[in-house]
Amino acid sequence: MEMKLEKAVASRNSGHHKESNELLLKLVQEFPNDASINYHCAWSFDLLGEESKAVPFYEKAIKLGLSSKELEGALLGLGSTYRSLGEYERSKNVFLKGIELFPDNKAIQIFYTMTLYNLNEHSKAMELLLKCLTETTTDVEITKYKTAIDFYSNKLDEIWK
Repeated sequence: MEMKLEKAVASRNSGHHKESNELLLKLVQEFPNDASINYHCAWSFDLLGEESKAVPFYEKAIKLGLSSKELEGALLGLGSTYRSLGEYERSKNVFLKGIELFPDNKAIQIFYTMTLYNLNEHSKAMELLLKCLTETTTDVEITKYKTAIDFYSNKLDEIWK
C-alpha cells in the first residue's frame, strides 16, 4: 500500500494529475478506511478541477483521523473547496477549525479571508489580510510602515478630523 501511495504522490508531484487520481481511486477502493489515501484522493480531485468530487474524500479523511501535517492540508483543502463551491458558511467553519488547530498557518488564514470576502465580511477580511501581510513580508517599504498598517487594519472605516 505504502509504495502505491508513494507512486501516486510522485505522479501528482510530476504533474501527472489524471494518472495520480486514477491510482488513488484504486487505492481508495482497496483501502477505503485509510485516512491518508482519502486525503490524497481528495487533493487529486481538486487538482483536476473536480472540487465537488473532492469533498466526500476530504470529509472522510478528516473523520478517520489524519496526522497533524495532513490534517492541516485537509482543512485548508476542504475549506477552499467549500468556498469554490459557494458553500461559504461551511468553508468558514472549516477554516475557523483550521486556525484554531494551526494558528501559525498563514495560508489557512489567507484562504479564510477569501471566504470572509464572499460572506461580505470585508472589514474582518482586510484586517486579517493586512496582519498576515505585516507578519510575513520582508518588503522594506511595507515593513517601514508595519506599525501604522497594524494600527489601521481594524479601523479602515474610521475617519480622523
